[in-house]
Amino acid sequence: MIQELTADHQRVRRLFDRIRSAEPGSATRGELVEQVGIELVRHATVEREYLYPTVRDHVAEGSQWAAKELAEHAEIEEILQALQDSERDQKTFDQLVLQLVTRVTAHMREEEQLLFPRLQAVCPADLLEQLGGKVRHGKTTAPTRPRPQLPPAEQVGRSGTRHDRPDP
Repeated sequence: MIQELTADHQRVRRLFDRIRSAEPGSATRGELVEQVGIELVRHATVEREYLYPTVRDHVAEGSQWAAKELAEHAEIEEILQALQDSERDQKTFDQLVLQLVTRVTAHMREEEQLLFPRLQAVCPADLLEQLGGKVRHGKTTAPTRPRPQLPPAEQVGRSGTRHDRPDP
């Protein structure tokens, strides 16, 4: 699972590099932002479903870790929604892109440098391998659009599924 999620991070970093080099306001930049949004939403979906429940179950203070990471996901999805609602040639679009790159880069760094090593140290390798397959499959069926209206972390069960209402 950790390898799958880290590979996602690498794909997102490459897309960020391409976004930075694209002309502001250009169709290319807009398409790249849309593409990174799809990647991020799929990634966040499988993290909610597989990573954070595993963190809760295996890492010391896992519930706090998961709640913090889920809150960051909600902030990122709000930025993605604002980008969808913004015109590519507006100054606001470029400001939102900068916010997205900054927030996501910090989030990925924290996971890779702090969370993943902790999880790898305490979680059985065979479970991480099994979850890696679920992550791979989950990305094929995950939504591709941001859903910033997701419930607070305490309404998300151990399996990462919502208990209060069906998915929109």
